[in-house]
Amino acid sequence: MSKSAPQSPDVSSLSGTVQIVASLYNNRYTDALVESAQETLAKLAPDLNVQTTRVPGAFEIPVVVEAVANTETSPLAIIALGVIIRGSTAHADLIAESITQNLQQTSVTHLIPVIHEVLLVDTTEQAETRALGDELNRGREAAEAAVAMIEVMENLPD
Repeated sequence: MSKSAPQSPDVSSLSGTVQIVASLYNNRYTDALVESAQETLAKLAPDLNVQTTRVPGAFEIPVVVEAVANTETSPLAIIALGVIIRGSTAHADLIAESITQNLQQTSVTHLIPVIHEVLLVDTTEQAETRALGDELNRGREAAEAAVAMIEVMENLPD
């Protein structure tokens, strides 16, 4: 696991919409991820319209991401947030793999950056480190990646 994220992008004058789709499950951690992502987006790109949609669990994230990407006024980026804590069966791994494949497919099909921070962790301690920590905060990193990818997409040649 990498503990060093890319440098945070500079404050930007981007305007448009960023959609956050987040699970309600494991809400102690997902709420923290959402809050951190929203705060970071407000700092890095204050003119962005940030909309948040909550879904019951991580498995429901991809269908809402696809629906959002398929709207007439699609967002500049979509951030997917959730926390899956492994149990003693393969269920968590199957869910995580499905989510990853579907989020990637939506991103490529619609040419919209989909930032995947649906975390698969082994323990609540790992979830705390990634969602509640200051040094390694995946909500913050998701927002930084979204802003960076919006800028990349806007600067691609026509």
